[in-house]
Amino acid sequence: MNAYPPLPPITEDDIAQFLLHTPDFFERHAELLAAVQLTSPHTGRAISLQERQVEVLRERLRQLELRAAEMIRHGQDNTSLLERLHRWTCALLAVDDPARVPDAVTGGLAQAFDVPQVALKLWGCDARWADAPYAQGASDDARAFATSLQQPYCGPNPGLEAAQWLPDPAAAASIALLPLRRAADAPAFGLLVLASPDARRFQADAATDFLARIGELAAAALARLLPEPH
Repeated sequence: MNAYPPLPPITEDDIAQFLLHTPDFFERHAELLAAVQLTSPHTGRAISLQERQVEVLRERLRQLELRAAEMIRHGQDNTSLLERLHRWTCALLAVDDPARVPDAVTGGLAQAFDVPQVALKLWGCDARWADAPYAQGASDDARAFATSLQQPYCGPNPGLEAAQWLPDPAAAASIALLPLRRAADAPAFGLLVLASPDARRFQADAATDFLARIGELAAAALARLLPEPH
């Protein structure tokens, strides 16, 4: 009678671990590299283990090249955005007449970032500009909504009052709403509306960091139209 229990069968994991911990195995059995036949997922024909390794390495290289190209493209896109933001900011700083700042904000955004529609409403303006079109027409609800926004809203046009400030509200498939504040914890004194007929331009899941920066810069420029804080 055999006193030893039967050995468990060798599994694929056992083989894999053996090869992993025995790197010189194929050096001692080089003939196996050519003898083992695998099916290529690309051509469907039988190839050697060496050829399959080459295919795997080529695929990994292709994926790395795609990732590198994607990173370069994103870097170029970000550089372009920053250059546009810089030019727009410089244009705002160059405006010497406060009455011209609203047009510099809206027109500059439309031109610099190719935004089809831009609208702006301010409230609490100094008496010198209280009768300007941009200082009229924002209801208490719209003002409260702007103050409730802790970050820019991006997404489809929900039919909010702010969308009606656009020249062509029906053409706004996606919008971005940027609250304007003097400080992060201050109530909003205005709302900037960006709109596009492209539903993907301002998607709900889009990052809003860049739009928040635009809102902060616009607010800093437009604060010249408010009364001096006490």
